[in-house]
Amino acid sequence: MSDLETRISQGRGDTPADLVLRGGRLLDLMTGALLEGDVAICDGVIVGTCETYEGAEVIDVTGLILVPGFIDTHLHIESSLVTPFEFDRCVTPRGVTTAICDPHEIANVIGADGIRYFQESSAHTLMDIRVQLSSCVPSTHMETAGAELRADDLAPLMTHPSGIGLAEFMNYPGVIFRDPEAMKKLRLFEGGHIDGHCPLLSGRDLNAYIAAGIRTEHEATSPEEAREKLQKGMRVLIREGSVSKDMHALQPLLTDLTAPYMCLCTDDRNPLDIGEHGHLDYMIRTLIALGCSPLAVYRAATLSAAEAFGLKDRGMIAPGRRADIVAVDSLEACNAQLVLAGGRVVDDAAFATRGTVAPVGRDSVKAPTVTPDSFRNAGNRAETPVIGIREGQILTDHLTEEIEAEDGDKRPDPARDLVRIAVIERHGRNGNIATGFVRGFGLQSGAIASTVCHDHHNIACVGIDYADMALAANRLAELEGGFVVADGGKILAELALPVAGLMSLDPFEEVRDRLVALRAAAKGLGVTLEEPFLQLAFLALPVIPALKITDRGMVDVTKFELLP
Repeated sequence: MSDLETRISQGRGDTPADLVLRGGRLLDLMTGALLEGDVAICDGVIVGTCETYEGAEVIDVTGLILVPGFIDTHLHIESSLVTPFEFDRCVTPRGVTTAICDPHEIANVIGADGIRYFQESSAHTLMDIRVQLSSCVPSTHMETAGAELRADDLAPLMTHPSGIGLAEFMNYPGVIFRDPEAMKKLRLFEGGHIDGHCPLLSGRDLNAYIAAGIRTEHEATSPEEAREKLQKGMRVLIREGSVSKDMHALQPLLTDLTAPYMCLCTDDRNPLDIGEHGHLDYMIRTLIALGCSPLAVYRAATLSAAEAFGLKDRGMIAPGRRADIVAVDSLEACNAQLVLAGGRVVDDAAFATRGTVAPVGRDSVKAPTVTPDSFRNAGNRAETPVIGIREGQILTDHLTEEIEAEDGDKRPDPARDLVRIAVIERHGRNGNIATGFVRGFGLQSGAIASTVCHDHHNIACVGIDYADMALAANRLAELEGGFVVADGGKILAELALPVAGLMSLDPFEEVRDRLVALRAAAKGLGVTLEEPFLQLAFLALPVIPALKITDRGMVDVTKFELLP
């Protein structure tokens, strides 16, 4: 029989199913009911529910509730700090069976080769990695990235089976003011899926942005902002990452009425947060604990996500759908006891059978060697712009402080929590170094440096002591990128990220353990932020208001211009 006839035959019970899940109850996302009966699977596809089936293999799931596999609707796998293969091993056992990723982090370092690396990797992972094509490489004209991708560069990548559409269009001014290159990219994907990214945009500007064909949005940080975007037809993705934490703010908006138009995303979580709290499973149980109905939450995590991105083959435990299934102990606790991805049981044996792809982007850190004097900050006016951190958000405040220069340098002032921040161009293009001030770290001594620096991924460094800043920044070149904490002329902790300066080649468990040591070292310097490294990374992203810094200087994002 053909595959079609086999599925029909097994669905009708004329022949035994390949696999049967027996004894559990399945969550019906149409009515919220818990349904009794077997789940029959044929060649990775669900062919029967709510009936009794015989199978070549039978798995007893008595006492468990079956829900569809979870779909992370927006993330950058690079920001998990591990390769796609280790990300797969880290989160698929937690029930995440589809990840819709934008590889613009690696694309900003090595261009189209980075996208192709993720496309090729997607063919080997247990989870289904869907690779959007990065729309903004670089994100703006106010930074130096390692590559540039124009519409003509994206066109040859569009036919890969992992694709869905164009990833988050961060250059929202380029959309609403009709930048020619932005228009070329939008026309290239016209009629297809285009992801949004428009923090705080409203009114006519929001209308114009949506009119370009952009349908999703993960940057809403308040119920009012999210409601307007929903009312204008956008699908709102509730985000809870290691830095960007919008779940508590948007939770009241997630109801049985709105759930078909809301989804969940992480954007992004590192292995330490995943190990301590979880991934989408953490969001699910937290939203339910905060008062959302289980039906609304599981819809957002599964069916609504599939519908929003045109994935008609998944999102429900129903005949004809891909067999992405999570068996949980309870809807409220959301602890995965068994996970099927495309009908395959997710376990160590399945991971061992995967193919692999050689890593890319080695030796990508080509930064100039810096000295303590590289971090001096001169200025004739005492009035000084300062980046104000909002913990748990990537939005920042544009502060102004009086900082007098001494011997031609405005010095850090830990008593006022005024810390030096610097961005060092590391792609070997111009050697730019820009310096400024940031408030919110609580740093009292030493320095922290990183090559994870959105989205251009130059070196970002904060510190009180210039010698420690130079030590930390120069060490990153030796590591091929990563995170470093230094104090008193010594390296206290580090994590090497040699794949484009973004990802480790080690197992996620080792990365998690090194992050524990890094966080402890940072706290020893006085840092009060829960996640200082990724918080630092977002201080260099010039598409998120209000004040940021790149290798070209301080950026007033509201005006979309470099400060003089």
